[in-house]
Amino acid sequence: MAAHRRGVDVEGQGIGHALKGQDRLGQNLKVEEEKPQKLVLSNRAGESRSPYVRAHSANPVAWQIWGDEAIALAKRENRLLFVSIGYSACHWCHVMERESFENEEVAAILNDSFIPVKVDREERPDIDRIYMNFVQATTGSGGWPLNVFVTPDLEPVFGGTYWPGPNSNTTPYEDQVDFLGILNKLSTVWREQEDRCRQDSAQILKQLKDFAAEGTFGDRLGEGGEGLEIELLEEAHHHFASTFDKVNGGFGSAPKFPTPSKLSFLLRLGQYPQVVQDIVGESECQVAENMAISTLRKMARGGIRDHIGNGFARYSVTADWSLPHFEKMLYDNAQLLHIYLDAFLLSRDAEFLGVVYDIGEYLTTTLAHDAGGFYSSEDADSFYKKGDAEKREGAFYVWTKRELENVLGPQSEPILSAFYNVSSHGNVAPENDAHDEFIDQNVLAIVSNPSSLSSTFGVKEEEVVRIIKEGKAALRAHREKERVRPALDDKIVVSWNGIAIGALARTAAVIKGFDPEKSSRFLAAAVKAASFIRDELYDKETKILYRVWREGRGETQGFADDYAFLIDGLIDLYESTFDESWLRWADDLQQSQINLFYDTHGTGGFFSTASSAPHIILRLKDGMDTSEPSTNGISASNLYRLSSLLNSPAYALKAKETTTSFESEIIQYPWLFASFMPSIVAAHLGIKSIVVSGNGRGEAKIRAFAKQPRGALGTFARLEGGGTTASWLRERNSLLTDFGRDGRTRILVCENGTCREEDPGEVEEEEGGEGGAAAAVAAVLQETNTKSEAVAVVAKAESGEKEEQRPVREGGDAKLQP
Repeated sequence: MAAHRRGVDVEGQGIGHALKGQDRLGQNLKVEEEKPQKLVLSNRAGESRSPYVRAHSANPVAWQIWGDEAIALAKRENRLLFVSIGYSACHWCHVMERESFENEEVAAILNDSFIPVKVDREERPDIDRIYMNFVQATTGSGGWPLNVFVTPDLEPVFGGTYWPGPNSNTTPYEDQVDFLGILNKLSTVWREQEDRCRQDSAQILKQLKDFAAEGTFGDRLGEGGEGLEIELLEEAHHHFASTFDKVNGGFGSAPKFPTPSKLSFLLRLGQYPQVVQDIVGESECQVAENMAISTLRKMARGGIRDHIGNGFARYSVTADWSLPHFEKMLYDNAQLLHIYLDAFLLSRDAEFLGVVYDIGEYLTTTLAHDAGGFYSSEDADSFYKKGDAEKREGAFYVWTKRELENVLGPQSEPILSAFYNVSSHGNVAPENDAHDEFIDQNVLAIVSNPSSLSSTFGVKEEEVVRIIKEGKAALRAHREKERVRPALDDKIVVSWNGIAIGALARTAAVIKGFDPEKSSRFLAAAVKAASFIRDELYDKETKILYRVWREGRGETQGFADDYAFLIDGLIDLYESTFDESWLRWADDLQQSQINLFYDTHGTGGFFSTASSAPHIILRLKDGMDTSEPSTNGISASNLYRLSSLLNSPAYALKAKETTTSFESEIIQYPWLFASFMPSIVAAHLGIKSIVVSGNGRGEAKIRAFAKQPRGALGTFARLEGGGTTASWLRERNSLLTDFGRDGRTRILVCENGTCREEDPGEVEEEEGGEGGAAAAVAAVLQETNTKSEAVAVVAKAESGEKEEQRPVREGGDAKLQP
């Protein structure tokens, strides 16, 4: 929203000015008399189910739990609340805890003058969004930990992110105020100028509300939308091209994030109908794909990827992806699974298939809950070895050259050191090592390939591949045995699980033809996760989701993003299994999302929170893409897809209203709303939907759909034949009531407002000449004698060395296999 981009003018409003050295506050004011009985707070963090909040239970700070009691306490004592928001995998959250929240002097001031409250942003994204809007608007930046002082009425007074604690060795930036100074001055300001604080905070909140509504005034419900033309995709592409890092991939400079929403937009651009390519330009569409492919390749070989284990870190401190912040998040890896799958389908490059397998393994092993569902994250910090007293960032992942020598031996170590850029003095620049944690340490990143190493060391290329493969296994075994794994945040969050369910379901459908065993495992994990959420986090009577499971269902009901991402995942799961129960549940959830969050009386679109949510001072609509795609962008896509599958004009109308509710902002900054672009295209060109009934020849159509990279919105449904077969979909979609009941294979294709039946015989011929990504990889696998050799081929490509082109017999024709 607009508040993310504009600074609220607080010049002269007192609080920020006071904290920059105004020590003359209240010289002529009378200080309130001390209360007869001093309030003594106790630390209640251990009562929370959140691993992040619980981790603060030993702090001398008397943390309270967000909710009625803490707010009532602040009102009764007339104190400011100090609301500190973070998450388990946040490195700087841990730094601030060590420097400040474990400090007795800091704790004394917080306990005596404030009501300190710890909040897990992953449990309460609603609270996080509100106060992040305030901090970004008043300081021009944001991040975590997010620390905000608020009145007993929850209106924000002053906030920021990390503040150095007493005796901090972190280099402060210009004009940065230390945390003790902030606490002392805020307690004085509130005691001596409470009325001014309340007036200022009320004014700032009003401005935030105005900014949040900006961009929608004048686009009343059911109106507008004419300005959302396909040319917006061209504008977004030009912006991404202008900020693209041609050397390292990605966009802008350090720090550098994976930005899955941008990469998805670039990969999809060339997959839209020809009309879109004509407007954007075919060469521009190819450039877009190349930007995404280049970025994904650089990331896959960079330090942001865990080359010994699995998965990707959240972001890179450096522009070349060489040094990550080491936390690993479910939402990043689930989105990247979608992206790398699309990259593989477009490029047929086995290196990307290796990454797909890598992420799939990470989700279904490290982050998998035994009963179903996926955990939230792994921490950035850990103990380097058992018995250490202090955690270090990246300790689980970095290596000294001496360690490689000891683990690998004199024959293998030089090759792996050259392959992974390992040196005796480490490969982390001092300017990127604020706490001297990486002295002589190496973050592994691929900088060579087996062919070059073969020439350098005079060893056959096949031997180099073997040494690298066995060396990785040895390093992993050593890491698992000797090091302490980072803490696991074992919350199961519905929204992020929805992304993972969809990504695994799509992956399973793609690899089914050439790796049925892995496909079955990935699909089983997706089904198990969906079933767990339905059983544990869904009230079947009220049709309401709950956001978090940990040691039981949490109390917080789901937010709009929980519904949006889960619906998206369930549609993908339906199109991979054709189990109508998933589509039916998606339909129920969509109706619940509309009832709870839709702005029926305003401009349309979904609020992040329900109108009945307690302690919400600002209802926001999530429009821009961030580290996750926009809730409203995904919701619009869901509505269009469901409107196609269920023949629901009402859903299509809601999709259009949702998109047009952000019209002014999308027109102004289309690159910030990439997740809306498929819906903008759908509004102009419609959605292609395919329905197959019966068995046999329709299977080719199903396989072809599964292997399509994501582009324009489209849907696929399958109906069993036979007049006695019960089908919820036939009942829900009146167009399909009698379709295929005669048991024959029938294929119905609808697009551009018309439907036609295809001749199944033509489909059979199409199947005989089938190529595509799956067939290409099948050919690679067929050229090896065993499954392990097939994995070696993929590992070789993953290491950065492409297979040479060779003719492959496929459907009677010789084709080149990359």
